[in-house]
Amino acid sequence: MTAEAALVIPVLVAVVAALIWGLMAVCARIECVDAARAGARAAARSEPRAAVFRAAHGAAPRGARVALAREGDLVRVRVEADLPGVGRLTVRVGGEAVALAEETVGR
Repeated sequence: MTAEAALVIPVLVAVVAALIWGLMAVCARIECVDAARAGARAAARSEPRAAVFRAAHGAAPRGARVALAREGDLVRVRVEADLPGVGRLTVRVGGEAVALAEETVGR
């Protein structure tokens, strides 16, 4: 009984740690998508670049990178963040949002 417990407990701890890490990755991805949407809405309203980056960084995970691009009538905001992990388990999560610029509506 003791030998089995000595083998099972570390495996259970590893599985729980992996599940928690996966949940953190999913939450960070959702935060990146929300931040990209906030930035795209601000850019679509023709707010200054600083305000767009403030809106995106305000909803993004800590240390996230924000990219803003204008493609014709569309504004595109991409938010990426690195999720810390052990060794090679570091993963990059991101989200992207596109919005129609308000000054182009009704032309």
